[in-house]
Amino acid sequence: MDWVTGLPPGGDRSYNACLVIIDRFSKTPIFLPCHKHDTAMDKALLIWNRVVSWTGIFTNIISDRDPKFTSALWKNLHQLFGTKLSFSTAYRPQTDVLTERMIQTLEDMVRRFRAYGLEFKDCYGFTHDWCSLFPALEVAYKA
Repeated sequence: MDWVTGLPPGGDRSYNACLVIIDRFSKTPIFLPCHKHDTAMDKALLIWNRVVSWTGIFTNIISDRDPKFTSALWKNLHQLFGTKLSFSTAYRPQTDVLTERMIQTLEDMVRRFRAYGLEFKDCYGFTHDWCSLFPALEVAYKA
């Protein structure tokens, strides 16, 4: 689990970041648009509402030492659910190589999408940008 920041504003809420989660069992990526300055509570609710309902409660989470993961809120959630939180060593992406590689791939896909100006309108007249295409990017990555 890690964050991608510095993305151009996208989506109806002008998201500028993405939470990347990899299900280690199925190798399935999950991209969750979010804001760079969301609080730990915002991130916890995002994960609870969008991921835990689909995958179930995590048994182990590998992440870097981001303050949002080391906050008291996260510690309490891990204690409540019995989840083990493992931290990768600073400046050693080998610990979480699958997520780091996924982030590189996601950034490349978003960069290419933006370079071609691929904002499009669907049959209902709604405009879509990189943020609304995350489900399609997840499917494309798995293909």
